[in-house]
Amino acid sequence: MNDSFSSRPVAAVLWMLVTGVLFVGVTALVKTLGPVIPASEAAFLRYAIGMVFVLPVIRPILRARLTRRQWGLFAFRGLAHAGGVALWFYAMARIPIADVTAMNYLSPIYVTIGAALFLGEKLAFRRILAVVAALVGALIILRPGFREIGQGHLAMLGTAFVFGASYLLAKQLSAEISPSVVVAMLSVFVTIGLAPMAASVWVMPDWRALGILSAVACVATAGHYAMTLAFAAAPVTVTQPVSFLQLVWACLLGYFVFDEGIDLWVIVGGGVIIGSVTFITWRESVLKRRMRTPPAEITKI
Repeated sequence: MNDSFSSRPVAAVLWMLVTGVLFVGVTALVKTLGPVIPASEAAFLRYAIGMVFVLPVIRPILRARLTRRQWGLFAFRGLAHAGGVALWFYAMARIPIADVTAMNYLSPIYVTIGAALFLGEKLAFRRILAVVAALVGALIILRPGFREIGQGHLAMLGTAFVFGASYLLAKQLSAEISPSVVVAMLSVFVTIGLAPMAASVWVMPDWRALGILSAVACVATAGHYAMTLAFAAAPVTVTQPVSFLQLVWACLLGYFVFDEGIDLWVIVGGGVIIGSVTFITWRESVLKRRMRTPPAEITKI
């Protein structure tokens, strides 16, 4: 690890704080939109509007000379991710922001399991315990048998799984193609994948909805840029713990802005998941493995 990482931890923490605020802003905007527009249509409009940010990458895409296999991987990843994004929009309109935020932290756990099953990465006993602990954290949040599990919670379970699979494909593609092309191709294929889903439930959006979704596209893009600056300034072991403050921001936002109660069990379960992800990240750093478990922000929309 180079010295430039260790010399700028303060900058990394500050950029990660900005990242967290921006991503919580995305959830606030989507929550404000509510269920007035079907989830798949809202997701499609967010990505379609965001295509303006892909325009500068068109030339690098054309120069990449993608193989048939790479096109297939991009298409598979994009279409699967499209389903995950639609599920995320669906969940946001139906369950508290804190629940969505806490359950989204499951994505890195799914990545750890997938890396062991499909990429041949060793899953040591301590990492298995961390994965089990994270799944227990999810059960604490859901509390089956003690409260009704809504469709929004089931949607978030699917979202975290799909985003985890999407990251594994991104890791494979990033080893062959520039990251900017990988990100741009995701936007292209997610937009294509969401188009038929949106068309099947289309409701004419008003100017307010279009304005909110335009803001979502801009704020999400700014969040990913701030996250990139944080990762460039310090190793993930520095930035990862800071990212989990998003659960705090989400709880406060839900309580003060959307009149959502603070569920102690969601905080406890989210804390268990957070601890598990942090442990796995720390162990990978200690053992100097090639990172398979992503920072939580990587799987944001």
